[in-house]
Amino acid sequence: MTTIVYREITERDFAQVIALANHVHGEGYMDMDNTPIWVNKGIKDGINAGFVALDGEKLVGFRLTYAVGNWEIDKWCSPELWQVSPQSVCYFKCNTVDENYRGYGIGSELLKRSIAAAQQQGAKAGVSHLWKQSPGNSAVKYFTKCGGKLIKSHPDKWREDALNGYDCILCGFDCHCEAAEMMIYFES
Repeated sequence: MTTIVYREITERDFAQVIALANHVHGEGYMDMDNTPIWVNKGIKDGINAGFVALDGEKLVGFRLTYAVGNWEIDKWCSPELWQVSPQSVCYFKCNTVDENYRGYGIGSELLKRSIAAAQQQGAKAGVSHLWKQSPGNSAVKYFTKCGGKLIKSHPDKWREDALNGYDCILCGFDCHCEAAEMMIYFES
């Protein structure tokens, strides 16, 4: 494998990000409507918490992280269990790595960079919803290895999205996949 280059995500990455996201997570997961919104939620005080990983010109991974104050706590979040003020929590929206590049630490490096940016934005912790049905439950295992703590499990987390056009790669348009709400507490 060649040297992977990491940098902040920009608009020029959108087409490759969408293609990789839809290949890995299912058609309709990302599009040109939601991608700019999701990326902009990661920018605060001129600091971008979203990153891409490139092998030459090929985008092989990305991480989108919403900055503190740039996302809304919804019914799938359990702030009463977080042990930190919700106003100091960022949201790890999406981490995606091309299957041919997994196992080389790309996801962990993307997360590390997002955490550093989120801390500069004022975050003391980050929460995410991990896909428990990922092959071998790899999403939860990866996040746990990076310091993630299980907060709560949420059955049918992506069902509403599927009923509105998201084609889950396991369930189709009637998704019943379960999410693990997980938190990483940042060191001061």
